[in-house]
Amino acid sequence: MLQKPESGALPIPQAEGKDGGRDGETQALTASQEEAPSPLLQESSKEDLGAGREEGAAEPALTPKGARTLAAKALARRRAYRRLDRTVAELVQFLLVKDKKKSPITRFEMVKYVIGDLKDLFPEIIARAAEHLRYVFGFELKQLGRKHHTYILINKLKPLEEEEEEDLGGDGPRLGLLIMILGLIYMKGNSARETQVWEMLRRLGMRPSKYHFLFGYPKRLILEDFVQQRYLNYRQVPHTNPPECEFSWGPRSNLEISKMKVLGFVAKLHKKEPHHWPVQYREALADEADRARAKARAEASMRARARANQRAGIHPW
Repeated sequence: MLQKPESGALPIPQAEGKDGGRDGETQALTASQEEAPSPLLQESSKEDLGAGREEGAAEPALTPKGARTLAAKALARRRAYRRLDRTVAELVQFLLVKDKKKSPITRFEMVKYVIGDLKDLFPEIIARAAEHLRYVFGFELKQLGRKHHTYILINKLKPLEEEEEEDLGGDGPRLGLLIMILGLIYMKGNSARETQVWEMLRRLGMRPSKYHFLFGYPKRLILEDFVQQRYLNYRQVPHTNPPECEFSWGPRSNLEISKMKVLGFVAKLHKKEPHHWPVQYREALADEADRARAKARAEASMRARARANQRAGIHPW
């Protein structure tokens, strides 16, 4: 589910007309999305905003005035990142709300109501918003026409198993959020602190205790629904002061959801192969072997019961 296209590019259907090439905005949009950061397991520190230095270059000694100038520039970069993140999150919410009406969304609307004076960064902002829409909500952002810069959302969510979506009330976005949390837990060593989960939600543009029109109150959804349905375990961490709590996979997730599929999902987010994480990969392989053995035992037991019923003259119909 929530699979990312191999190319990493935002699908742009060819518009009808004589001009078969891509305009500058489309090229920038595609290139920008290929570099868009993954919202899962993304480190919170973003100090280096494109200010690269040549390797091996000697750093000159800083005067007090130079140190203050450098600190001011670093602060400005952090503020710029925070504003950019906030704009991306707001654009995601704007696109989801507009999609409720099933009408095309124009670039003019996005700039007017959300992006504002950051319009020069439109390709990067929309590419990052498209990543969030795909990973969490299962929507693909497509450009309908280059002339008028119109976009629509296409529901592309594919759950891991049909039964899992039914257990969650047929709610694809809720399943997408659950898989994101399970992926975070798995990559953190099979347990994640509560604060880490809330921070992941914030990076995805959701406030844990604030109402979200798709999830309701995310914190309540996680602590009540996901925990009570046994998809997640929630417990206090021993010997912590002040007290801290953590999440782990619940028994229902262990039974219904393959660790290899979750690892594959995480790998797609980071554009890597699952074996890039050798510890998790070995654990996932062991989990796959256990599942195969359990399935073989269950099938053998069913065949044995069927033969016993035949000998006893009992027919399933």
